[in-house]
Amino acid sequence: MRRIIVFLIIAGCFIFASQGAFAGQCPSEGDVFPEMTLPVPQQEGEKNYLGITGTENFTIKEIKAPVVIIEIFSMYCPFCQKEAPIINELYELIQSKPAINEKIKIIGIGAGNTQFEVDFFKSEYSIPFPLLPDESFSVHKAVGEVRTPYFFVLQIKPDGSNKIVYSKAGSIQDPQAFLELILKKSVLE
Repeated sequence: MRRIIVFLIIAGCFIFASQGAFAGQCPSEGDVFPEMTLPVPQQEGEKNYLGITGTENFTIKEIKAPVVIIEIFSMYCPFCQKEAPIINELYELIQSKPAINEKIKIIGIGAGNTQFEVDFFKSEYSIPFPLLPDESFSVHKAVGEVRTPYFFVLQIKPDGSNKIVYSKAGSIQDPQAFLELILKKSVLE
């Protein structure tokens, strides 16, 4: 009986460990970003910025741009709070360049955050791009329960498929250098 219990404990640990090795993996460069639905932004200007219509949900491939930067953040994350002005600077840098401002779009997804929390973060840090709630952690789980802030840069192909060209946790540090890296990796320039 003791051997059976020990065997079951070891087998259970092995199964748990092996599931964790696959279930929580973060998509990396070259991978396809998981298909998911997101709530349509409430502001008309944000819907126009993304080029989406509708009132309920949308998918990443519906964003009218060949490159989409996704920041996974949490309003409670002090690193995300510190990163907010840097991402705002990146947004302004992209918007100031007519050759690329329609080709690169930014969205933030608030891991575990409600619409109220996302709106508060947006107001507190004067975020100019759409922030979307992920109250149920469904997006966060789909991308491997990454730490925040986490950045994905997707290249969206004309057929709607995508490829991750950048996947990394932490600060982007220098918006100009980050933009140059994105342009190089996504082959926009």
